[in-house]
Amino acid sequence: MRLDVPSAGTRPTSDRVRESLFAALESADAIDDARVLDLYAGSGALGLEALSRGALSAELVERGRPAAAVVRKNIDRVLASLRAQGTGDRTARVHESAVHAFLQRTTGTFDLVFCDPPYDIDDQAMNADLVALAPHLAPDALIVIERTRRASTPDFATAGLEEIRDKTYGDTRIWWAVPRAV
Repeated sequence: MRLDVPSAGTRPTSDRVRESLFAALESADAIDDARVLDLYAGSGALGLEALSRGALSAELVERGRPAAAVVRKNIDRVLASLRAQGTGDRTARVHESAVHAFLQRTTGTFDLVFCDPPYDIDDQAMNADLVALAPHLAPDALIVIERTRRASTPDFATAGLEEIRDKTYGDTRIWWAVPRAV
């Protein structure tokens, strides 16, 4: 299904990267009935793709008002399609908020998290968001972080996370992390 994309201010994940990512997530059995959190949602493509592949719910966080409006339209389209297929028990909501503010007020627990910030986010802000995310992770959660390949590796240890995978696709680098065993 084609999703709308905001006209400015976002950097959608390429089709090639998204296809490879979701094949790996399905192979790892990380999607079925997952409670998904899509941070810096942009168009909502990552969270909504997970929903369409069997995730139970998706919470999509997008600060930009125009982008959040696009996410709302995309949610309506995907949920209508899922209802038509008989899987109408899935839910999705957009939260028009800065990521850090959302993480400070949410009470949700998440199994699969997509963290795809703007490439120009600085390392300190990225790491602060990971620290704020940590209390909201299920014990077996999976966090997927997408940044430019030139970006520094996130400070997983400070956030109580452990990196388990790192892959580069052209200019895109993706890390997988899990909560560190205590």
